[in-house]
Amino acid sequence: MTETIDARSRLLIGIALAALMAATRGQQLAPLGQHLPDASLAVFFLAGLYMGGLRAFLALFALGTVIDLTAIGWGGVSGYCLTPAYWLLIPAYGSVWAAGRWFGRRHQVSGSSLPVLAGVLLVGGIAAEAFASGGFYLFSGRFAESSLVGLGHSLVDYLPGTLLALFAYVGIAALVHLSLAPRASVDRIPR
Repeated sequence: MTETIDARSRLLIGIALAALMAATRGQQLAPLGQHLPDASLAVFFLAGLYMGGLRAFLALFALGTVIDLTAIGWGGVSGYCLTPAYWLLIPAYGSVWAAGRWFGRRHQVSGSSLPVLAGVLLVGGIAAEAFASGGFYLFSGRFAESSLVGLGHSLVDYLPGTLLALFAYVGIAALVHLSLAPRASVDRIPR
């Protein structure tokens, strides 16, 4: 799918995704962060789908890190999550980014591909949450004793909200895509 998107459109998509991340990440600094869930996972999925390329991934990860450090340094946000486990956000975001790349190489966003899109989002979202929450639980040093039961509780606590936000943001993006895409290209599935 990334091959069919021109450079100007990719740039505009990148700016829109960066703005969405900035608007929803962090409760103190982000204007919508107090009212909407963090869109970071969806941003990485959509970047994989529409932009591809490692540079887009690295640029978005750098943006997320700058937002987090700014929120902690100047915004008064707690640095509780800033531990060695923070670096497990790389494979967490990489999971959804790779899921977006995989989907984009095999499918177009269309009504007939929505079940596949949902399955890919589910797998990518579960993997991302396993790295993010599981990594924090196991490697942050914030828990005196870690156990499989505790890990399971961590995943059960955060996975539903993570998946809900991921599906909601990507669903909105799919609706926008379907409303803007020419009819001929929406129904075509490249091989």
